[in-house]
Amino acid sequence: MEHEIRLANPADRRAVEGIVHDAYSHYVSSIGTVPGPMLDDYGILIEESRVHVVEKSGAIRGIVVLIPQEDAMLLDNIAVIPAAQGTGLGRRMLEFAERAAIDAGFTKIRLYTQEAMTANIDLYHRIGYRDTHRAEEKGLRRVYMIKELVI
Repeated sequence: MEHEIRLANPADRRAVEGIVHDAYSHYVSSIGTVPGPMLDDYGILIEESRVHVVEKSGAIRGIVVLIPQEDAMLLDNIAVIPAAQGTGLGRRMLEFAERAAIDAGFTKIRLYTQEAMTANIDLYHRIGYRDTHRAEEKGLRRVYMIKELVI
């Protein structure tokens, strides 16, 4: 059975929060604080239609949070359950985010990640993102990136 990507609904909140916790909690010791996505209010994000879930056989296996901004779509969060990491699901979700940005009329997609999450930074560089700047925000050292989208 194929993975389905759909908008999250209020009944998905607990699963969304669980995936975020499982995907990010191992970073706490290496970065010395709770990663930003673990602090987000997913009830509000779901209510605002910002969260998409990836589902297979009725089980949510990943999430994508997209927030339209003035000049680009913000890929605010992407998380996959640990059991599905390394299976290509994350890549499929990134492709979905880029397609959603294009469908919404954007020519760019933006994201940020923790400076200490070097594997994520390397992945984003490999798929066409480039650094725009680095800054500390909410006590977190972040790398801000952008990708021009091919329409």
